[in-house]
Amino acid sequence: MQVLVVGGGGREHALCWAIAASPLLGKLFCAPGNPGIAEVAECVAIGAEDIPAIVAFAVERKIDLVVAGPEAPLTLGLADACAAAGIKCFGPVKDAARLEGSKVFTREVAEAAGVPGARWRRFDDPAAARAYVRAEGAPIVVKADGLAAGKGVVVASSVEEAEAAIADIMESRIHGAAGATVLIEECLIGEEISFFALCDGETALPLGAAQDHKRVGDGDTGPNTGGMGAYSPPPAFTPALQAQVMAEIVQPTLDEMSKRGTPFKGVLFAGLMLTAAGPKLIEFNVRFGDPECQALMLRLRSDLLPALFASCDGDLGLFDLNWDATHSLVVVMAAEGYPGSPRKGTEIRGLEAAAKVPGVQVFHAGTARRADGALVANGGRVLAVAGTGATLQEARDAAYAAVDAIDWPGGFCRRDIGWRAL
Repeated sequence: MQVLVVGGGGREHALCWAIAASPLLGKLFCAPGNPGIAEVAECVAIGAEDIPAIVAFAVERKIDLVVAGPEAPLTLGLADACAAAGIKCFGPVKDAARLEGSKVFTREVAEAAGVPGARWRRFDDPAAARAYVRAEGAPIVVKADGLAAGKGVVVASSVEEAEAAIADIMESRIHGAAGATVLIEECLIGEEISFFALCDGETALPLGAAQDHKRVGDGDTGPNTGGMGAYSPPPAFTPALQAQVMAEIVQPTLDEMSKRGTPFKGVLFAGLMLTAAGPKLIEFNVRFGDPECQALMLRLRSDLLPALFASCDGDLGLFDLNWDATHSLVVVMAAEGYPGSPRKGTEIRGLEAAAKVPGVQVFHAGTARRADGALVANGGRVLAVAGTGATLQEARDAAYAAVDAIDWPGGFCRRDIGWRAL
């Protein structure tokens, strides 16, 4: 089989790494890829949001399956364009991808489906949003409605912080058009979990859970990021809770999407808060999380490729997935200045030494090759250093031993990934 993965980050490296292990695979391509992905796939110089070029390449190379990594291509209609060209695409069509493309749409779908979640209001006028915040008080959550690369959410601990977030999002437009509308939500209290399910439009298959670390600094301090680390499985998410989430959140959402004429196919990522009243929905994403995907792929023992095809073909009812009993933990190494203005071009050494640590896999996220062959930082989140072990502590020790083997003065990481469980 010929497979094309779309994207060039740590999530896509993990997907390529897993797909490359399939005995069903003939040739694996990635657009645009990165230096780490180039070790397991042929990288092609096509941007992840260049839908016409991606489809043209897929037709020319007789690609059997396109696998969408990031959300942007899906919200731009990648799956629709592939379908029009007669090519299978793992990921939802544009109308179904609105579950991530619009947080207002997600709340409307969830409400119609009876999915438990936070109280919310939408605002198109910043003055009205500020008045609502003053009436509600803090803590309170301010969200840009559209896509903001994981940075459009502010959990405000004070009214002043919430008002500043409204000004940044709606008036300064720090996230562009994504901030034309905001949601103001109740701040849910509890433990946050990332849960994933493969979906074929009707059937959902649990794909596992992880716990992400969104804040940039140790002790969950500083601004939100795209994710500074993750581990799987999270002890707080028991089998009974998984069954409850499947029955009360995932399946009702699938049913509602089908009722609306936009069946959801692909991976549904439910951001959950485990509250005293039970699990509640924070948000949906329509792709694998990053760095949660890295943590999950390290534990998956089943062949991923046929499961992706089954999602496209409506055959997930015939599938089950096997998972390793080990634990995984991922530490993200980011460039100085992230999540604001990351410093690019700093040289990274020592990856060979890091890879020799038992139980370690290093995934590239924002890297590039300089003309002289040196590996350099080329983004905010640059590396995802993943460790596995019989216990979470062993996985953590392996990951940080590998981090310490990497020589990169221009980078930093959190030193407390996994602290909730440990």
